[in-house]
Amino acid sequence: MRQVFGKLIEVLATVSIMAKKYTVNLSNEEVEKLRSLIKTGKSKARTITRAHILLMASEGETDATIADRLRVSVSTVERTRAKLIKSGIEGTLNDRPHPPKPRKLDGFKEAFLIATACSKPPNGRTRWTLKLLADRIVRIEIVDSMWILLVMKLCVPI
Repeated sequence: MRQVFGKLIEVLATVSIMAKKYTVNLSNEEVEKLRSLIKTGKSKARTITRAHILLMASEGETDATIADRLRVSVSTVERTRAKLIKSGIEGTLNDRPHPPKPRKLDGFKEAFLIATACSKPPNGRTRWTLKLLADRIVRIEIVDSMWILLVMKLCVPI
């Protein structure tokens, strides 16, 4: 019985290798670059994981095996393969920069928040909570929405 299942798994693994849309073929220079990147350990964890995925894929490992060994999802392995073909090795290893988000509070709004935090708390309260501050700023229409952690970042000295 075990031999039958073992053979079945082997056949399925072979079929999955043959059916791959994106095959990883790395040059010797690329392999050395990836090994060096992994060995130094100075890069982001995500970059090192991608390097491991590419190396293992170039050695013929299945997506399921790579995912299991690196503790990532199979879809992560598939996306990494696809990204290599579409963006090259540099585009695969490095995240593209995201545009900066505009500040939620300018100087005036930030000063208003701090002044509110220093003022007398609402009736029935002994002090301002972060949620009360965020709700007050939204209620008086200083901003559309307020994240409590942003209030904490502004009100709690580092």
